[in-house]
Amino acid sequence: MSSSVPNSDRKIVTGPAGYILEDVPHFTDDFPDHPTYPNPLQDNAAYSVVKQYFVDEDDTVPQKIVVHPDSPRGTHFRRAGPRQRVYFEPDDVLACIVTCGGLCPGLNTVIREIVCGLSYMYGVKRILGIDGGYRGFYARNTIHLDLKTVNDIHRSGGTILGTSRGGHDTTKIVDSIQDRGINQVYIIGGDGSQKGAAAIFKEIKKRGLKVAVAGIPKTIDNDIPIIDRSFGFDTAVEEAQRAINAAHVEATSFENGIGLVKLMGRYSGFIAMYATLASRDVDCCLIPESPFFLEGPGGLFEFIDKRLKESGHMVIVIAEGAGQDLLAESMEESTTLKDASGNKLLQDIGLWISQRIKDHFAKKMTLTLKYIDPTYMIRAIPSNASDNVCCTLLAQSAVHGVMAGYNGFTVGLVNGRHTYIPFYRITEKQNKVVITDRMWARLLSSTNQPSFMKQDKIHSNQLVGEPGTMKW
Repeated sequence: MSSSVPNSDRKIVTGPAGYILEDVPHFTDDFPDHPTYPNPLQDNAAYSVVKQYFVDEDDTVPQKIVVHPDSPRGTHFRRAGPRQRVYFEPDDVLACIVTCGGLCPGLNTVIREIVCGLSYMYGVKRILGIDGGYRGFYARNTIHLDLKTVNDIHRSGGTILGTSRGGHDTTKIVDSIQDRGINQVYIIGGDGSQKGAAAIFKEIKKRGLKVAVAGIPKTIDNDIPIIDRSFGFDTAVEEAQRAINAAHVEATSFENGIGLVKLMGRYSGFIAMYATLASRDVDCCLIPESPFFLEGPGGLFEFIDKRLKESGHMVIVIAEGAGQDLLAESMEESTTLKDASGNKLLQDIGLWISQRIKDHFAKKMTLTLKYIDPTYMIRAIPSNASDNVCCTLLAQSAVHGVMAGYNGFTVGLVNGRHTYIPFYRITEKQNKVVITDRMWARLLSSTNQPSFMKQDKIHSNQLVGEPGTMKW
């Protein structure tokens, strides 16, 4: 995934000692005489007890915090938070919220907190929900959102606005925004949806409209770069424990029992890795970033045989994107079909590898294998306490940024601080587990599984990339 934003369109501020600020657009870039107003928060009772509730204009957050004495200061992002002056009067605001792509725990919480933030902090009265994803801008009805409507929605999974994949027609969407008089757009979605948000912002800028576009990154797989983690990830890891626990109970209850759990992770194995580290009952974790093979010395079958002889049971966790090359080779075909969001349609690696394990050991021993796929159960549940806090802060940061005149940004946690990140940095690549990093070594130490790879492949260029952004 590459960025299509020309360098000339990027706001880059440089300073001494290698300081680089990758800034986000602002209303004053195109409308230098745009009026400003005192921030209503200065009269808000909730903020009156805060010693310093406005963020300094020069506050930035570094992308990397591990440095050496002679290291340059590196890349920074603008710190999120309320500013002293705002660029919207509450009565003039018509905001809209849209959810796109697959389900994820916390969607309703983000919706609720955007509405509450706009209403409680800034006195905004007119907020619309776009029904059914991007195509809802031009093909579905809108939903009026107020404090009463969203009061209890955080207790439910899914999204009250509905969602869909695809349906992104930039011209039709911006036509709808312009016709309705919408001037704030909040887009909740993954990397594909953030690409769509960038296209919407570009078209709005081209038309000279005074409309702010903000993204709230959503991916249960945690595969969005730059940010520490995405909302819903904590909940997914926690819920995955239920499936792993069930697999462990099944495995230990039978002679040569195997519990196989397939977890989400199309291209990135973060859920599988962290669920494995949290569980302590997993004997083997397989993820897309770490190729493996089945037969022969050092292969998966040899390890299964060894572990069953040692313990009499085994739990295997596999991410949905792992082993797709083996499956395609076995079926002598490779699908190029994609879903409406542009994601490659995957074969069910869980069912396939379950059958391969059964067939391999059928003549060697009595084996009982139970396969568990909790994918849609995990996606559809409400977010846990940790993710609810994360969703609240993301939503409030997005509202503060838009009201302060920032535009064309995604809000995200970087090194524990909320920041405004340019769209192109979010969409230029995917965050993946780096198997030459210490976190993957910690997993291998925890499960005591082999890498299933030869040393020359571990250190090949195709496997060495930027370290993951998870900081736990």
